[in-house]
Amino acid sequence: MTPNAAASSGPSGPSRRSFLASTAVATAAVAGGMPLLAACGGSESGSREGTTSGKDAKKLLPAFVASNVVTPDLPSKNGSPLGFTSKLDLADLKTSVPKKLGKGGKVTIMSPFWGSPPKGNNPYYQGMNSLIGVDVVWQNQDGNTYDQKLGAVLASSDIPDVVVVPSWNMSGRIPTALINKFADLGPYLSGDAVKEYPNLAAIPTDAWQRCIIGGKLRALPQPSPPITGIVPLYRKDIFDKEGYEVPRSTDEFMALAKEITNAKARRWACLDMKWTAFQMFSVFSGSEKPLWWNHQDGKMVCRVETEEYLEALEWARKLFAAGVVHPDSMMGKNAPDPGPKFAAGEFLIYPNNITQWWSRTAEQATQNPEFKIWGMDVYNHDGGDPTVWAEQPAGIFAYVNKSASESVIRDVLAAANVTAAPYGTKEYMMTNYGVEGTHYTVKDGVPVKTDAGNNQVMNAYVMLASPAATLAHPDFPDVAKAQVEWYQRMGSFTKKSSFYGQMITEPTRYTNLGNDFEQLEDDITRGRKKISDMQQAVSTWKRQGGDKLRDWYQKLLDENGSAAS
Repeated sequence: MTPNAAASSGPSGPSRRSFLASTAVATAAVAGGMPLLAACGGSESGSREGTTSGKDAKKLLPAFVASNVVTPDLPSKNGSPLGFTSKLDLADLKTSVPKKLGKGGKVTIMSPFWGSPPKGNNPYYQGMNSLIGVDVVWQNQDGNTYDQKLGAVLASSDIPDVVVVPSWNMSGRIPTALINKFADLGPYLSGDAVKEYPNLAAIPTDAWQRCIIGGKLRALPQPSPPITGIVPLYRKDIFDKEGYEVPRSTDEFMALAKEITNAKARRWACLDMKWTAFQMFSVFSGSEKPLWWNHQDGKMVCRVETEEYLEALEWARKLFAAGVVHPDSMMGKNAPDPGPKFAAGEFLIYPNNITQWWSRTAEQATQNPEFKIWGMDVYNHDGGDPTVWAEQPAGIFAYVNKSASESVIRDVLAAANVTAAPYGTKEYMMTNYGVEGTHYTVKDGVPVKTDAGNNQVMNAYVMLASPAATLAHPDFPDVAKAQVEWYQRMGSFTKKSSFYGQMITEPTRYTNLGNDFEQLEDDITRGRKKISDMQQAVSTWKRQGGDKLRDWYQKLLDENGSAAS
């Protein structure tokens, strides 16, 4: 699985908890029934009714109106997050919701929660509800077992007003339940209707695209960058000291790795570089099952049957065979936290979620002031420009109960209009940091949470809706700037595959069809299996349903078109 990956389906999904990892705005990153493109009761082949692309989708999507409340230091470019590098000035915070839109009603929200949920009457919840004008009551559930709770609740008649559903929990009968049991938000949000909620209108259109299910706009999204968030991170301080140059091809990487490695001195070049290999060889994304597929050269192709996929595995295998990979990586995905040994210099390069660029910087700032982690650009394996395949532009969604009254729906939207406020506003600070003095203080322009803040201001209101993806680290502005610029550069090489931006669940008979590939990948890179074993596995996959699944995706594309542009 991807380092910190959200989805079980493959290599480059954002972390399901990465949006909690830093002062960045909440961002996050599916498989599984009937295609969610199809109307309820439709066949597994999908139907024209409920298409999520072309003219039909345009009628359903909210109008996009960029926010002008706050001007980012680094505007979005090539799909990158917005960037803020200035110190925080509480006196200069803007107001994005000048008038309470909530009408004082009660709204119950069920959401995944990682950690120990705070008491329901805590000062953070009270402050947020006062700001919104709605009595939000949270039904927090263990995020690690959320799929089980979700299935049970959706099968019952006692469904909360709002249910948060991460895309990685979208399996089994859950997609059908979403179509049957949750409201059409189109009358409130489609087209110009969304302008009543300016912060929702500023959410990127691609994120809303993912909210169209069963031919209706049924959810509120948490936007995320469509650009891969898996970065080859490296020890820039040691590189600078030793005169190492960042490699621009697989050959240069191998040569550098051999130069760095000295097993007797307990220094290796890297951890498992499979995720970077997939990027350098332009392998289709594996973070979500529909992204495995792309229509090219007149046919539907799956990532596992491409030459690029095999070449990437072979190169990753050669790194292990050369002895340049830290021994911990032989343990595969059960390897320990890379942080301590990376900080100790036992290895100098590892691919992981971009959030670690900031979190590793922050954790080493006082104890290891010379430490500097940075991100490498990804090049094509031959040193040319890469082709980087886009990730989905949203991964967590809030659905409103179909039985909710109009007043409840409008209270939900009022709350979401606050939680989607942009960085640099009073609403953003309340949503993400709580009450000044109680939950956080500001020192030298940097917000610091108190114990109460760490205990109470956690994955609650941010789960309802979020603003456009944003990076802001007032404690380390150079990191925020570098992260956004990395996204901008990689975004210029990012290409959208056929099913980008669409919410699709594979027929249940195919749900587990590709589950064994990940383990086989790791066995091959570690020398326990051969490339020929993968070729045989792909042949078996085709015979057992892969070719029929190809036909299914082709028919889906023929009937519904592509949302990629």
